[in-house]
Amino acid sequence: MALLDVPGTEPLTDEALAELSAKFERASASEVVEWAVSQFHPQLCLTASMTDAVLIDIATKVEPSIEVVFIDTGYHFPETLATLEEVRRRYGLNLRILTVPPAPVPLWKSDPVNCCSPAKVEQLGRALVGKLAWMSGLRRQEASTRRDAPIVSRDRRGLVKVNPLANWTELDVDGYIADHDVPVNPLLRKGYLSIGCWPCTRPVRPGEEARSGRWSGRDKTECGLHE
Repeated sequence: MALLDVPGTEPLTDEALAELSAKFERASASEVVEWAVSQFHPQLCLTASMTDAVLIDIATKVEPSIEVVFIDTGYHFPETLATLEEVRRRYGLNLRILTVPPAPVPLWKSDPVNCCSPAKVEQLGRALVGKLAWMSGLRRQEASTRRDAPIVSRDRRGLVKVNPLANWTELDVDGYIADHDVPVNPLLRKGYLSIGCWPCTRPVRPGEEARSGRWSGRDKTECGLHE
């Protein structure tokens, strides 16, 4: 644990966070989560899309009571909602589901480019009220737009953002799932390598990046949660 021997009294300036992020490149995901929990719990949460439960598996082994946030946009695949329930039962989650109020005309029809803003970003803002930090399963290998993602940084709200799996490869993820019998969304077996709302998610073609199936044909690569 010498790698994580970081004094808790030091202010977490942007420079300190950058140094931590570089240091965590040599740490395990569990060690990164342990640091985040020691620094911020219970004012810490974990966001989950229910593509898989790798980060949930790691985080709940460190702190079983950690709050897991799932944003129900109203447009999720049935398989995603079934995975949510399976994961909730498996880990006995401290689960918070934020539901997006339905619009008279579905947002993916009336405003497909900006649909994610009220549907996801605003709900994340609600989830983060009173929090000091949050974690996500974002990984650099998912898309070229994420290749420089830090393990620890500060988000636009001023909160600490922790990506314990940022430097994991697909092989790392698959190996962890196999070794720990981690629940996964069945859509993964059908080529949906990054799973969002059904109107804007398609299977990934051979040779494409994992997130190529999101907003296909549109000039959009992120929903805004990680910007």
